[in-house]
Amino acid sequence: MFLTENHKKNIVEAIKKAELRTSGEIKIHIEQSNPKASVEERTVEMFHVLNMHETKERNGVIIYVAVENRQFAIFGDEGIYNAVPANFWDSTKDIIREAFKKSNFDEGLIAGITLAGEQLSKFFPYQTNDTNELSDEISFS
Repeated sequence: MFLTENHKKNIVEAIKKAELRTSGEIKIHIEQSNPKASVEERTVEMFHVLNMHETKERNGVIIYVAVENRQFAIFGDEGIYNAVPANFWDSTKDIIREAFKKSNFDEGLIAGITLAGEQLSKFFPYQTNDTNELSDEISFS
């Protein structure tokens, strides 16, 4: 099993905590296998399927995981892309990758979420009138 119910609960809590520091929206999407040739292509596709491109500031972030393919990717919407340096997600990917290599999938996702929230807060700080535009629950397909 990739994630236990307790792992899922802890990941959702990490998303809620990270989003308290930023107006950005963070989403985890997991599927058993990637039906596309490219993990990046599938990540962008799922970003749109989940309507993450409809956030007000275009500052949604998806961390996509294909379990059987042993793949993951991070994609940020155009608001983020236009505001951050080209290597913005590299440190987040490295942290997730190292935990995944040790089969610590929940720890990797939580560390990635936490770092993404910290990084996003610099460019998209939390606003007092912020609304949670996307569900914090993990999505699966």
